[in-house]
Amino acid sequence: MKIILPVAGKGTRLRPHTLNKPKSLVRVAGKTVLEHVLANVAKLTVEEYIFITDENGEVIRQFVAERFPGLKTSYITQEERLGPAHAVWLAKDRIAPGDNVLVVFNDTLFVTDLTRIPRLCEGLDGLIYSKEVEDYRRFGVNVMKDGLIVDMVEKPDQPISKLAQVGLYYLKDAVRFMTYLGTAIDRKLTVKGEYYLPEVFKLMLQDGVRLGAPEIDEWLDCGKPETLLATNRFLLENTVSSHYCIEGCVVIPPVSISPKASVHHSVIGPHVSIAEGCQIENCIIRDSVINAQSVLQHVILENSIVGDSVELTGNSQRINIGDNSVIDLSGQLK
Repeated sequence: MKIILPVAGKGTRLRPHTLNKPKSLVRVAGKTVLEHVLANVAKLTVEEYIFITDENGEVIRQFVAERFPGLKTSYITQEERLGPAHAVWLAKDRIAPGDNVLVVFNDTLFVTDLTRIPRLCEGLDGLIYSKEVEDYRRFGVNVMKDGLIVDMVEKPDQPISKLAQVGLYYLKDAVRFMTYLGTAIDRKLTVKGEYYLPEVFKLMLQDGVRLGAPEIDEWLDCGKPETLLATNRFLLENTVSSHYCIEGCVVIPPVSISPKASVHHSVIGPHVSIAEGCQIENCIIRDSVINAQSVLQHVILENSIVGDSVELTGNSQRINIGDNSVIDLSGQLK
């Protein structure tokens, strides 16, 4: 199996946190989004991880080399922003006859057992992982009949289906899949100038390709500040973590505190993630994500995201601060 990971994209809904870092390197529940994704596929036997990047490709490459030194990887730059199907198609030269492929987009995290793929795909050509949702008008949905996908509808007005596609796809014949991607591009099957995978899958359905739609257990969005905080809460509540006891502090689990962080005279939790290199002193923090190398003193935070290398001193606020900021709310900054 080869895994294609499209990690290009500006992550505009997460700004300012994605102004100078890829959205896949935003942290949630003690890890970056990319680390969570790679942990989800770790039980699979993977021949190659193919990263589709943008101009931040070298940042991704260095991060993966440092955190996952044994991983066999390749990197392809998407020079033009022509959509997710185009990004996946760029991996065509890394695909050989006999390959099967798993495509994993990093806008959302998922909870499911991927080792069940061989059993779920018996008698099928591929799997379009899905989740039943109430707000079906926001998503592309799969229309089912007798356990097979027979159509796909983007943001339907009527509840023709509530089975939303979650950005996780498995294809048994990777070469054939790449051929369909190329056909969609040759025919210029675009939506608002970009190539999307549902248009490719519709071509496959027309030719009798058999696609199933297994449901994942959980679908976790990291695309906006409020959903990232919700995902942080869920992951902390459902991850086995050590008991935290920090002298001079009150720690209310669940939390994720890096052993390389320094925390003194503070109340931390519940639902707080503190990354490595942080210095926290005389603070009360709950329901928040504090990224690496940040210094917080005398603040009360709730429902907040603090970027890398932030200096924050002051009083109780609700904030959303990007990387490399210096903020003093005490009125004493010189």
